[in-house]
Amino acid sequence: MHIQFIERQVLMENKQSFIAEARREQMIQACIDALNEYGYTNVSLTKVAQKAKVSTGLISYHFSGKMDLMNQTLLYLLNKKLDFISGKVVQEQTSISQLKAYIEASLAYQVANYKNNIALIEIVFNAKDEEGVPYYRAVHDEEDQLNALLKDILFEGQKRKEFSDGFDPEMLCILIQGAIEESMLYQNKSFSYEKYKDELIRMITKIVM
Repeated sequence: MHIQFIERQVLMENKQSFIAEARREQMIQACIDALNEYGYTNVSLTKVAQKAKVSTGLISYHFSGKMDLMNQTLLYLLNKKLDFISGKVVQEQTSISQLKAYIEASLAYQVANYKNNIALIEIVFNAKDEEGVPYYRAVHDEEDQLNALLKDILFEGQKRKEFSDGFDPEMLCILIQGAIEESMLYQNKSFSYEKYKDELIRMITKIVM
């Protein structure tokens, strides 16, 4: 009987934890929608609550304030993007196929998750840390994980002698990331992501091989 009671308690706690996480994700998704509609400056917990169709008090129960909600939303967005791109990269064996997969996945994610990109930009360029420094200017001890993944591909390619040693991996990483991020500004019918992807891969391949 005692064991059965413990098992029921564990199941109940797991269920409550799952529900709480699902509710938090619902609120983060609402925050993403609010950032797209109102912009960072005009977003409030009340507007997020309206988007999530919950009370403002429930938002405050899960998040200590607007800054906490924004930080958790930023972390959610970064992890979603990292999981998607790294999931494509790890399926490849060679450095060149990993590099191509990184570029393809990065552009595909941007096309499929336009709202996420806007929300990410709104937070990074408008939120400030405790010292009043905007996030995009803040110095972090930990490197961005996507940049680290890309640099690892480039360094490993040189180490394996798959890539030439005629380029600087850190500089090329900046070039590739810049080209990927710049394409976000051309979200219109006349811009072909397929052509852009093919051209970018062709140019980068010429540099690394």
